[in-house]
Amino acid sequence: MKLCFPIEQKEGLESKVYAHFGSAPVFLIIDTDNKEEIMIDNSNVNHVHGACNPIQTIGGSNVDAVIVGGIGRGAINKLNANNIKVFQSVQGTVQMNIDLFNKSSLSELTMEHACTQQQHQHKT
Repeated sequence: MKLCFPIEQKEGLESKVYAHFGSAPVFLIIDTDNKEEIMIDNSNVNHVHGACNPIQTIGGSNVDAVIVGGIGRGAINKLNANNIKVFQSVQGTVQMNIDLFNKSSLSELTMEHACTQQQHQHKT
């Protein structure tokens, strides 16, 4: 399974999960089957609110799920339209969130849980 995490610094599995998808400096994609790690710089970090293109942002990578602290409605819609589920991270490392995901302990985020424009200033 391929999981995508927005992160602030490139520290592999010890990276802290970033608080908001669209403004994350980097994305870490982990293939949990073969432990492969791919880092993608967010070339769309300064997008206009509501104009986040999450599929383009993660480089067209085929991922099964995004695990994030917060995300806007448009991004959730676009990810879900591509059969990518979005899950709420806990504060901590990518590895901690992978462990929780594997135990089915992370909640799926829906439109009801999406960030509003006023919430886009949050950080980890």
